[in-house]
Amino acid sequence: MKANPDLGHRSSLLAYSGSRLDARSTALRALIETELKQIPADEALGAALRHIRQDSRERALATELTYGVLRRRGMIDWRLTQVMDRPIERLPAVVKTALRLGAYQLLYLDTIPDSAAVHESVQIVKLFRARLGRDWSGFVNAVLRTLLRTAQPAWPDAATHPVAALAVRYSCPEWLVRRWLERFGPSQAERLCRTVSEIPPLTIRVNTLRISREALIEWFARAGIDARATAVSPVGIVLDKCGSVTELPGFRTGAFYVEDEAGQLIPLLLDPQPGERVLDACAAPGGKTTHLAALMQNRGEIIAVDRSPQRIRKVEDNCRRLGVSIVRSVVADARQLAMMAERRERGRNIRTLPFNAPFDRILLDVPCSGLGVLRRHPEAKWRKQAARLERHQRLQRELLEAVSALLRPGGVLVYSTCSTETEENEQVIESFCQAHAEFRRESVGPWLPPTGLPLLTSRGDLFTMLNEQAMDVFFAARLRRVA
Repeated sequence: MKANPDLGHRSSLLAYSGSRLDARSTALRALIETELKQIPADEALGAALRHIRQDSRERALATELTYGVLRRRGMIDWRLTQVMDRPIERLPAVVKTALRLGAYQLLYLDTIPDSAAVHESVQIVKLFRARLGRDWSGFVNAVLRTLLRTAQPAWPDAATHPVAALAVRYSCPEWLVRRWLERFGPSQAERLCRTVSEIPPLTIRVNTLRISREALIEWFARAGIDARATAVSPVGIVLDKCGSVTELPGFRTGAFYVEDEAGQLIPLLLDPQPGERVLDACAAPGGKTTHLAALMQNRGEIIAVDRSPQRIRKVEDNCRRLGVSIVRSVVADARQLAMMAERRERGRNIRTLPFNAPFDRILLDVPCSGLGVLRRHPEAKWRKQAARLERHQRLQRELLEAVSALLRPGGVLVYSTCSTETEENEQVIESFCQAHAEFRRESVGPWLPPTGLPLLTSRGDLFTMLNEQAMDVFFAARLRRVA
């Protein structure tokens, strides 16, 4: 079977830099894996970094190149198209990725000499001459050198081409720009697009089972790490120029969990109490699960459910590191939990599944489009499609319908997403409440810190879009079963 030349060849890349990969080859490999195999960028880069030279500068450059190309791909492709005689998408993956890497260095990285950016891109492509069936190095060299000599063309005119203007300037997919323009108007749509292209802050949640926020900030200060408390979350810290997360003071001992400030607000809205029985229906990787446990002071019971055994292991690993002992993990499709509970009542699987009693509280952080966290997962910008919103909504409705049956009268359910789109947020909640008179929609205001009240919608839901604290975009609604 003939190998796919677009996937690259590990031995060729290793040969290129001796026994280990260099930064550019590592980034090339990660970007190709991300695009062709649909692997998350952090996973693809992590795997590629295992083969890089043990040099922190090389690793940092590989990371910068990988995420830089993903964040700026729209702009890069637009600039390259101006100096090429063919669409970039028709090029072999190795060639277009090498061009994007070279262009990113030329356009955005002042610390790298232009000659080095061009030369290294050409050398990488030469490695694949035999596998590609021709030598593309001359083409890459000509395109990048033409890019160097060509002044930046005028932006698409916002008055006549508003979608293209924002899509190019901020490297956002046109379908999403069009939706945001229609919903929010030019000013807010541009602000959203700008946010998507920014590098997000590194925010952590203090594990209050181990340490207080004040004590951890002091610990960081002694280590020379700039740290400040988050504006809304009572347990968040923002870190600046801190290096590798796993090397930070307190990581190995479970003093904190990496989590955006918006995500830290969701468990507060559920308000779980010590001794209660709580269901986290879509739990992996366990950030909100372990936060719930801290709010419960590690007393009570949390059932953490995910359909993926691999992802459930991440929940278990995080529980161990953070010292959480009240979580029981279950591999299952949350849409089937009510049926499992019914089987238990009939005397089946009595010892295998913990659904023999209703739950006091349920967190349903549903799978969604993830459009609110694109700045953290820039590769997702180039995968999402508007048609997927309908499929997401169908799944979200099924999940809400299923897990709501497991809530006791008087119990509370919080539904949350990291989506900007009404199809996954308000529409799901409104249709559910219309069909279920036994549920009442409550304002989340009483459970938000005072500084978070500007994040309330007119219906009393949490929506962090266009916030002033540089948070990700999360939506959350609180439902109480009244009968």
